[in-house]
Amino acid sequence: MNDRQREYFRAKLLAWKDEILKESRITLQTLQEENVNHPDLADRAASETDRAIELRARDRQRKLISKIDAALQRIEDNTYGYCEETGEPIALKRLEARPIATLSVEAQERHEKREKVYRDE
Repeated sequence: MNDRQREYFRAKLLAWKDEILKESRITLQTLQEENVNHPDLADRAASETDRAIELRARDRQRKLISKIDAALQRIEDNTYGYCEETGEPIALKRLEARPIATLSVEAQERHEKREKVYRDE
């Protein structure tokens, strides 16, 4: 991977992280402002369900931020774009689709097959 490609993926990862953080701030602000008591139990239950779903989504995004940070660190270490399992380069198409990828398509497929076998047992 050349310097131009690394810089492209660094910018892409940073923009993705900024977008997630922006959405998180909006969610927190909305949750703080939306502290409304609903007289109807059904309305209250629906509101609490919506909040729980939103918080779960934000938790997934929090985990995603740590993966983005790890990818940015790999860019700094010049290990970004190489499969952690085989050491082979990860295809640019895969990195474009999933910039936090740590495995090549083939290694990921093997990993998922092993995971499925253990899950089925």
